[in-house]
Amino acid sequence: MPVTLPDNPTLDQLRRDARALQRAVRAGDPEAIAGVKRLHPTGTGPDPTTFALTAAQLVVARRCGFASWPRLKRYLDIAGPLRRDPLSTIAESDADEFCALACLQYTPADDPQRWSRAADLLLDQPEIVTTSIHAAAAAGDADAITAQLAEDPSLARRPGGPFRWAPLMYLAYSRVAPSGGSAGAVETASMLLDAGADPNDGYLWRGMPTPFTVLTGVLGGGELGEIRQPPHPASEDLARLLLERGADPNDGQVLYNRMFFRSDEHLRLLAQFGLGSGDGGPWRRRLTDALDSPADLLRQQLSWAIEHQMTDRVAVLISCGVDVREALPSWPSRALTGLTPVAAARRCGADGVVDLLVGAGAQERSGEG
Repeated sequence: MPVTLPDNPTLDQLRRDARALQRAVRAGDPEAIAGVKRLHPTGTGPDPTTFALTAAQLVVARRCGFASWPRLKRYLDIAGPLRRDPLSTIAESDADEFCALACLQYTPADDPQRWSRAADLLLDQPEIVTTSIHAAAAAGDADAITAQLAEDPSLARRPGGPFRWAPLMYLAYSRVAPSGGSAGAVETASMLLDAGADPNDGYLWRGMPTPFTVLTGVLGGGELGEIRQPPHPASEDLARLLLERGADPNDGQVLYNRMFFRSDEHLRLLAQFGLGSGDGGPWRRRLTDALDSPADLLRQQLSWAIEHQMTDRVAVLISCGVDVREALPSWPSRALTGLTPVAAARRCGADGVVDLLVGAGAQERSGEG
């Protein structure tokens, strides 16, 4: 089941939710009892009159997408230090202000006017890139990065700035034109990686389980569209560099953010580096069942592509080995849940997609379509 946690989740908050559920069930609340019956492993749930807190915790965990309360608790223990909330960020210096203005935050604040203000601030105070490696990275200033790493190479891995990110993250999420153009951005990233920056670095946006990685920032995209959440100016070159240096291509947030765009360049690039294969990389090893497997990521993308008749995208997914026989998942296209890909494509009137799927070995099941 998909993980659906509240923003900035805490164990205390979820414990309160479990106690509230226990009280509601014992009081005979029909909605609470129905929820327990739907989510409790028995399918019926325990006797409401003796409904235990442990049973309520199990239901809350399953409601959040976890198989058990201990697994939910383990996730929260791991996720706590990785959580960042752009909405509560406070800039403590001009360099921090520049970084906050320059970078995608994945909030309604994302807007070209902010990046223009960041560029103006840098023009007025060019010295900020010499005092902050995070600002230098956001500016894509290779010369400033070189000077600071020469004095202290460990700066390449040091969190700081308004979002408590390492420098490579500021480079990836910045939408200010790099001072040295695309080549300068790539040079800056290369120097940081050579000095030990993590190509799989990232954070959990307000505690949500899908990490916003370096690759996520570089490739951009999102629900606000291409103008307000565009790719980095040097996105293709930077993404290729990151993948060559070990970034895992099975990046669920990249796939989600870019699925709203019609372009498939990101998928073709990820496919070259093993999209759909492997174990999901360091983030999935860390967060385990909170993240989807590479195979599940492909099936989710297939569901969206079929619903929106993205024939070229389906072709790329097939080349990555997506399962074209198994029924589609419940997310992101709920209207197609449980249908085989072929049956779903027929329902959507996507004849070209049907041909591709059948050519890849897909079959319809009786009673579908």
